[in-house]
Amino acid sequence: MSTTVPTEARLTPRTWGMLFVLCGAIFLEGIDVAMLNVALPAIRADLGMSTGQLQWVISAYVLGYGGFMLAGGRAADLFGRRRMFLAWLAVFLVVSAAGGLAGEGWLLIAARFVAGVAAAVMAPAGLSIITTAFAEGPQRNRALLVYSGTAAAGFSLGLVLGGLLTAVNWRLVLFVPAVLALLILVLGASLIPVTPRERVTGRRVDLPGAVTVTAAIVLLVLGVERSAHVGAAWTAALVAAGLALGAVFVRIERRSAAPLVRLGLLRSGTLVRANLAALLFSAAFFGFQFVAVLYLQELRGWSTGQTSLAMLAIGADAVLAPTLTPRLVRRFGNAKVVVTGLVLALVAYVLFLPIGTDTAYLAMFPTMIVLGVAFALAYGPLTIVATNGVDESEQGLAGGLLYTSFQFGAALGLAACTAVLTGAAAGPGSYRMALAVPIAAVALAAVISGTGLRKRVA
Repeated sequence: MSTTVPTEARLTPRTWGMLFVLCGAIFLEGIDVAMLNVALPAIRADLGMSTGQLQWVISAYVLGYGGFMLAGGRAADLFGRRRMFLAWLAVFLVVSAAGGLAGEGWLLIAARFVAGVAAAVMAPAGLSIITTAFAEGPQRNRALLVYSGTAAAGFSLGLVLGGLLTAVNWRLVLFVPAVLALLILVLGASLIPVTPRERVTGRRVDLPGAVTVTAAIVLLVLGVERSAHVGAAWTAALVAAGLALGAVFVRIERRSAAPLVRLGLLRSGTLVRANLAALLFSAAFFGFQFVAVLYLQELRGWSTGQTSLAMLAIGADAVLAPTLTPRLVRRFGNAKVVVTGLVLALVAYVLFLPIGTDTAYLAMFPTMIVLGVAFALAYGPLTIVATNGVDESEQGLAGGLLYTSFQFGAALGLAACTAVLTGAAAGPGSYRMALAVPIAAVALAAVISGTGLRKRVA
């Protein structure tokens, strides 16, 4: 039975209230990650963590997020999007508060991993509620661009809020999301409608597939992160093991009566290109953010508040995504807007290459503002492309695939940048070397997306 909201009801105050709640959840996820990024140096000082360990405060979250995203998205399709969204929002609330109480680094990392697993169910469930509540076309596009713009606002405002909270106590960057999660949970319970699918029982998730693909992701990222600390043989072994588990995952999916991923879905060239571009775009963005924060705070000695304000210009995407991007999409189409955004991101990272120990902020500002525009042009349209044309019964899975790509990319970008920073000599030269990661990643994303554009033109 279809769960799409009828056309005449789609624009009621209750429907927009539902969108407001779902935007609140994706905003929560954005500020959660961004605030922790700014708080990393303070966490390192308080808990005595090394650079390699510090990276796992973020990577543990994105590994849980990306690793369980496919299972979370499919669970939303099978067991009810509203039920899964609200239940795992409650889990997110509890473990966020627990992370704020952590007295040792490994406890914080463990809490972040569980928070990532909770977000892995919440995110595709929320996205699929939107894609099934708004009919494919202009209205869904508008809703998705507002949704992605809110996520962008979370990333950018989280940097500022994280700096302010960290100046008081870094633990507040975990307690505040817990309070916001409680508010969203209360509102969501009343504003997100129950649909017939919420009452479906007797369904199951492909647990072997979920465990296998999660293990594959962990091994691949571990191989990249450890490459600066262990020999080439160990790195090759970890990467090979990850790839082998990926092959096992494919085999499991082919034989499963209820596969985590219906492999036929991956025959869509448009969907595959969108997910690959999302993975690489995310690797570049999170890698750059990690490098920039460490550069400003550890090399330049800036405070968390100064760092937050320096990166605030990236927040232009929060304004542009719901205003300018829809107009560009209507006029030029999603594909051209995505490619333009990726090319602008490449320009932004290249502009940051001349950094030094005394570089003025005005020289850094073009990178921040151009990156904000790039994010606005790429993020929302990628979300639209990755979910368009997918059957309603698999919208949760499509959202899971997309967010897996985003989060796996973030983990790889962070790991690769950490490997470069820990393997290079200290100083501005190491940060320039680390910038090669986001530059290469976003350049490849532009090439992949551009290939699809050329095929469309031909």
